Amino acid sequence: MKKINKILATVALLVLLGACDQNFEDINTNKNVPTSVSPDLLLSGVIRNTINDQVNEGWSIGNIVIQHTAKIQFVNEDRYLWGERNGVWNSVFGNMRNVQNIITFAETAEPKQNNYLGIALILKSWMFSVATDTYGDIPYSEATKGKLNGIYQTKYDTQESIYDGILADLERANQLLGTSSEVVSGDILYGGGTGAIIKWRRLANSLRLRYLMRLSGRRDVSTQMQQIVSDASAFPVFLNNSDNAALVYQSAVPNQWPLYTSRVGSFDEFRLSKTLGDQLTALNDPRLAVFGRPTQASVAAGSPVIAGVPNGLEDTQALSYNGGPQGVSRVGYTFACLVCNDANQAPPSPNAARGLIMTYAELQFILAEARQRNLISVGTAETYYLNGINANFDYYRAIVPAAYNINLTVPATYFTQSAVQYTGTNAELLNKIATQKWIALFFNGQEAWFDWRRSGLPALVPGVSNLNDNRIPVRYIYPVIEQSLNAEGRNAAVARQGADDINTRVWWDVN
Repeated sequence: MKKINKILATVALLVLLGACDQNFEDINTNKNVPTSVSPDLLLSGVIRNTINDQVNEGWSIGNIVIQHTAKIQFVNEDRYLWGERNGVWNSVFGNMRNVQNIITFAETAEPKQNNYLGIALILKSWMFSVATDTYGDIPYSEATKGKLNGIYQTKYDTQESIYDGILADLERANQLLGTSSEVVSGDILYGGGTGAIIKWRRLANSLRLRYLMRLSGRRDVSTQMQQIVSDASAFPVFLNNSDNAALVYQSAVPNQWPLYTSRVGSFDEFRLSKTLGDQLTALNDPRLAVFGRPTQASVAAGSPVIAGVPNGLEDTQALSYNGGPQGVSRVGYTFACLVCNDANQAPPSPNAARGLIMTYAELQFILAEARQRNLISVGTAETYYLNGINANFDYYRAIVPAAYNINLTVPATYFTQSAVQYTGTNAELLNKIATQKWIALFFNGQEAWFDWRRSGLPALVPGVSNLNDNRIPVRYIYPVIEQSLNAEGRNAAVARQGADDINTRVWWDVN
């Protein structure tokens, strides 16, 4: 009897296990979690996350290394004592998953969704450009092949081949946009809908000009640049500030200016750089009041003065410079945090500043340089140069709240002073273009740093107490975790590129 019972129990167990196995996948599938997401639901997150990361990286390093701002406390970054900095790496490769999901969805949809595909290719190009300009050789061609192809230890592509891919994708995006009928949603950069398509095309071609200029020390890019500027119908570019790739923030959380929720102490570690402050003061440039505030000591004395602090001071020097923090200008009110208001001032606006990818002013300076160097034959360098200056003034007049009482009227003599007037030798003219471009790239991520590394202009002097043998860094080191997760790819890149340190130039950097 016991034997029969054991047999029956075994049979019952086998039947039960078989039933469980038959329903295993269904039981263990959470039907409340989607397995695929449409592009409109992914697009807004990619735009918001990557631009916010760009703002934060600009604040923590980009503004400092290019001497727009300087630090008075915890000054390691300002003295070039950089360890690994993984923010750009994590942002680009983390968000690239969803960019690839948009691309895959758009390419496999019936009919194909070319508008979403074009936008995704533009975002992919911009994001990878930031990553390769920051680190040099990086995973690119295999970077998004883990989910679909099972490639988890990706090769590091050469920067040259990455730029080939970036330029090809931007050209393809320009051709694709507007060739399908889906209405774009989730576009928090340009507003979506049919009217946004031409804006994205203009961004694609304007970015192409940026990246062609980036390569101009390595290649003859004149034919490609000339093709773009000669055919506005086939290759539209930014026409004015309304085309700026500038994320407009909201007044309510969680979509305010990313620095708005900063602690006042953390915000106030950063001050206006003396390099930028002195340059704008010498030019009698009204934008000085946008980038910095009168020192609290000078306001108390009844004679407000905006004065920066030198970059690269050691801790004691930095904190005591010009009598201490009261004698050094805080960063401009437009970019401030909620509790970063000065005495008798209302809290700053949470959505005055913008998260920038590229502006019309930058494009005009690119064209000015291209024309001055005879890379293009359309227009005049002086016209582009003046357009760039005026566009940047117009941009700040549009976004700086009237309540801040900042007069951004350009002085009558501004364009006739020798340091601004478009006269001089070829070298002097290129320096004037670069200087105004450097000013206009304030708080545009790391773009001013990338462009300075390419051109060497304007001339910057390393921080006075720097810890990098009197050299301004020219790249980030790779994330240390790559030595264990992807040693083969990383080691091959280092063998090609050079030592994995902050002084090894990337491929396009021949300055």
